[in-house]
Amino acid sequence: MSDVLDLIGVSVLREGQTLLDGVTWRVREGERWVILGPNGAGKTTLLQITGARLHPTMGSARILGETLGAVDVFELRPRIGLSSAAFAERLPPAERVGDVVLTAAYAVAGRWRESYDELDHRRSNDLLAAFGVAHLADRTFGTLSEGERKRVQLARSLMTDPEIVLLDEPAAGLDLGGRETLVRDLAELAGDRRSPVLVLVTHHVEEIPPGFTHALLMRGGRVVAAGPLEETITDEYLSATFDIPLVVERTGHRWTARLRDEVDAAAAGDGMGDRLPTAAERLAGTVADAVADAVADADPSADPDAVPDADDAIRLPDDAVGSGEAPGTNGHPQNVESMEEQPEGQVTAQA
Repeated sequence: MSDVLDLIGVSVLREGQTLLDGVTWRVREGERWVILGPNGAGKTTLLQITGARLHPTMGSARILGETLGAVDVFELRPRIGLSSAAFAERLPPAERVGDVVLTAAYAVAGRWRESYDELDHRRSNDLLAAFGVAHLADRTFGTLSEGERKRVQLARSLMTDPEIVLLDEPAAGLDLGGRETLVRDLAELAGDRRSPVLVLVTHHVEEIPPGFTHALLMRGGRVVAAGPLEETITDEYLSATFDIPLVVERTGHRWTARLRDEVDAAAAGDGMGDRLPTAAERLAGTVADAVADAVADADPSADPDAVPDADDAIRLPDDAVGSGEAPGTNGHPQNVESMEEQPEGQVTAQA
């Protein structure tokens, strides 16, 4: 199999910030890749490189056998299908849905003076039908729901019969039904041997469609792991990618991830292990620290061990629980400004 993408030591620097740092990645024909990582990992920047819309600052990027910097990108781009929220914002809201798909033949957003033949119109209609939105052909793009827009964008990404399709967070903004419908559509696309190479960017393992074969995990502009799904979607790699202790599970052809529970943490040794503190524990710790600081400021010689427990420090009067009122206000707002102006020890009650 030949290489569809071949990136070697690719780095991108902008305004003193390193967006990609020495990324080496190879994608071959027939593969379906998912790119996973937290916000700021460099996923979208990597997709801009592979979509021939951004040149690397350092390193080499070969796309469909062409090297960026030595090829006319306007000739290369029609060979690449792209679906992204950023590109969707460039699509005119008043554009006919049929034309949104059709104009991909010229890699433009918005119909102008281009000429299209009968085959172009037929392919556009067939793609809309394939994604279940043929009945929307005469609607304007701006009137569609988020789920309908995603399907139209998928149809557009395939208009030129591309050799690779890049999907940047296609499930973002969808409800559960919309997400599952999209995952089903992508699974059917991935299972078709005639389909081009697919690259899907997401934050969630739950959005990996059946039929996808490989994963690239990123953090801080660097590659954490890359390879077959079974070797990369693991507790170890996913925890390192998101910097949080995670447990990965696979049911059938779908994946899920959750925080490591207390049982797993207890097995680590001290009953806490790598488990993250709960919101109540964080609040209690914050209050305890504040109380300790206040005691130390008031009396530097005070014994820090004598500071009240956090549970005691945050206990509210019974009549304040569930009332929606701060303790001691009797339902009236306190005049904070007046309280601050009173000399120490002479704070007066507010009516």
